[in-house]
Amino acid sequence: MTLKDSAVASETDSSSSPSSVAALSHLPNYRFARRMSRIGVSAVREILKVTEKPEVISFAGGLPAPELFPVDIIAKAHAEVFAESGNAALQYSTTEGWLPLRQWIAARMNSQGIQADAERVLITSGSQQGIDLVAKIFLEKGDKVIVENPSYIAALQAFNAYEADFVALESDDEGMCLEHLESAIQTENPKLIYVVADFHNPKGTTMALERRQQLVEIARRYRVPILEDNPYGELRYRGERLPPLASFDQDGLVIHVSTFSKTLSPGLRIGWVVAATEVIQELVVCKQAADLHTGTIVQRAAAKALELFDYAGHIEVLCKVYGERCEAMKQAIEKYFPATTRWTKPEGGLFLWVELPENINGTKLLDEALRERVAFVPGAPFFARDAKENFIRLNFSNSTPERIEEGIKRLGKVIKDHLG
Repeated sequence: MTLKDSAVASETDSSSSPSSVAALSHLPNYRFARRMSRIGVSAVREILKVTEKPEVISFAGGLPAPELFPVDIIAKAHAEVFAESGNAALQYSTTEGWLPLRQWIAARMNSQGIQADAERVLITSGSQQGIDLVAKIFLEKGDKVIVENPSYIAALQAFNAYEADFVALESDDEGMCLEHLESAIQTENPKLIYVVADFHNPKGTTMALERRQQLVEIARRYRVPILEDNPYGELRYRGERLPPLASFDQDGLVIHVSTFSKTLSPGLRIGWVVAATEVIQELVVCKQAADLHTGTIVQRAAAKALELFDYAGHIEVLCKVYGERCEAMKQAIEKYFPATTRWTKPEGGLFLWVELPENINGTKLLDEALRERVAFVPGAPFFARDAKENFIRLNFSNSTPERIEEGIKRLGKVIKDHLG
């Protein structure tokens, strides 16, 4: 079954019957906003729809390992919240977020070198909402955003929703290449620079320390805000932890977005933005219009969970397990993929980026792989421009080493068969 086939698999034959056609003719002619034509369907979310069967080994989604979720702690935290303050937990809350949770996050950010207090923290419904709100307060039609090429799909979606245009700078194994950054700023006058410095999505790479300092300095010189998207920063398996971009910022130009999705649970949908007070004030206004506030219950429960257990120890367990799975995938790729294959060597995060021989189209390869019950994400949708078809993104966090070995073996066979 192709991805396209799966999208229509739920339609029945009756949809083409005369009665159905007649019914459709009476539907209104919706006049959707022009910007909707710019927002493509997420390739990742669509692929997840066809990989739910247990026999499919999926390297597609950026899914944390569910067996590592602190289920008992989160359940206990909810129980204690209801026992101690059930009525308040079920009530509306402030847009900024539950103060004890904001205080915990501010302290965590300070420990990483980011100057923050609770007033500079906004709780969001996942880090994705943080990206969307930042785009909303900065971008108008035709505004330019500097991004890495390739870049995170959902961020590109968010910027497209506000009809922004992309200035795509190439990247290598040390992050965004900065040789042309100043000239791009001078000629394009961008409103925003978007970057994932730690364990990039989709590449898994880490921006070098010197580039971090240089990026912040150039942004300061030209007064261009940086949106630092850091959902994976806690998940370092090897190497030295590097300071976030926001730790070099003395001018309020770096907007730092992060989340509990990759550490506690994505189902909680709790993220945050740390930024200058003026930026937070604008974000609060936009969040009020979007959803009033992030769920009161989950915010209080998250804060309680952080009181009840050793969060740092939990992170250590995640890093150990994910590091083993990353290593298993690298070894399997070396064993089963063609010798001409190249891949990144992540020091953390959830992803590995693979460059296949140039004559392989990742999208077409996915259809063949699904027939062998293995899935991945084609690389082309991650490119803001000049898409390259011979790249694929692989996730290793959501599979055991044994399933990784088997899945990469299946995928290696598909690739070699494709090459003939």
